[in-house]
Amino acid sequence: MSMTPSRYAGCGTSAFWAALFLMVCLIMPPSVSAALTVDVTSPGNTMTNIVQAAPLGNSSRAAALQKAIGANMTLLPFVNVINPNGIPGGGAISGATADGIDFKRFSLANAQLLITTNWNDPSMVELRCFSVAQGSLMFGNRYAVKDGEDALLDVADKFCDDFLEAVIGRGDFFRSSMAFIKTDGARKRDVWSVRPNGRYLHRLTNMQGEALSPSWSPDGRKVIFTHIDKRSHGLGIYDTGSKSTQRIKFPGNTVIGPTYLPDGRVAVSLTDGRNPSIFILGHSLEKQGKLDESQSIDVSPSVDAKGTLMAFTSNRMGGPQIFLKDLRSGSVRRISQYGNYNTDPSISPDGTLIAYARQEGGGHRIYVQDLISGQERQLTFGPGSDEEPAFAPDSYFIAFMSTRNGKKSIYITTRNGGEPKLLPSGAGDAAFPAWSRSMRARE
Repeated sequence: MSMTPSRYAGCGTSAFWAALFLMVCLIMPPSVSAALTVDVTSPGNTMTNIVQAAPLGNSSRAAALQKAIGANMTLLPFVNVINPNGIPGGGAISGATADGIDFKRFSLANAQLLITTNWNDPSMVELRCFSVAQGSLMFGNRYAVKDGEDALLDVADKFCDDFLEAVIGRGDFFRSSMAFIKTDGARKRDVWSVRPNGRYLHRLTNMQGEALSPSWSPDGRKVIFTHIDKRSHGLGIYDTGSKSTQRIKFPGNTVIGPTYLPDGRVAVSLTDGRNPSIFILGHSLEKQGKLDESQSIDVSPSVDAKGTLMAFTSNRMGGPQIFLKDLRSGSVRRISQYGNYNTDPSISPDGTLIAYARQEGGGHRIYVQDLISGQERQLTFGPGSDEEPAFAPDSYFIAFMSTRNGKKSIYITTRNGGEPKLLPSGAGDAAFPAWSRSMRARE
């Protein structure tokens, strides 16, 4: 039976699978106290209470900077931002160092971490983070501040990334770039990009038809994606330098889930006979052969940062399940052991975890499989349906599409779970999140 694009164009990943099966059958290094103060390893993440002290100095821009820092902190699933109005005696401090702070007042407000702001001059600000219980400096730095609102927001992003560096060992979350697909009318979907806090929201493509499943090149210069128009499936490539889009047509009528490999080549599911198989494309996007030989339906490849492990979805044992292939030895093993319908794999760049979506009842939930311990853990619990997980390059944060607010939107959680945070993406449905591997990708 032939598969025409019109039968499944516009479907989400899981909906497409259903149709397909039907038809085919000062930065200081992190200290011990920092690790003890902020618990980011427990399932669900123990919430950490953070408060900002009243700023020191006479800069008129202090309030705007503190507002931007607070807004960023609310995006972290393990952080609770405390209103400084609840601090006994107010949030004023007499000095920017520990001996100028009455930590007891902040402790009475249940604050665990304290952020201080000290403007030395209009072009320089000192930002510090203290452990309230220990009365000690967690980290601090001086930041040059240029004119303009964007400059203040840049400082907030840098400081919050420095906070994450001290807590989880990687500090490039707020300056990362995420590609995603936004719906713009019937059968019109384009690739957009945005930072996790909603800054630098840009439309990257404007093509007739539907874009799906974007993936960044390792250097952050290109985004590759599936493109479906009225006539065919194709491979789209957006170049951030020239801001141009190219479309390539392959023999057959299926192009599913392209993803860049660490060396700049591309893995993608193409039709070569009855069922789609995962092929590898060279730097000029020419076919170089299959990454896995089977007679089953193999789609949605996801490769770790070293290019040694590939997670993918296959029906080789019945319904769609998650498999892992060691690209060095060629061995393949099944990862998802529960449920009849597991799709959308995303392997963490460090190669230790695989996140995927499982169909349960009328929706989907995100699970993560620990490749070291072999344990599986549920990360999301609804409402709505949660699909299309995508690991950030730090292997800690995970973005996913959810309908929990009544439409398709992108949310962010962590490898340990926690309350998902909505990624601001403007009007219209948003789906298929994909982080840039180079993190601070070109705007």
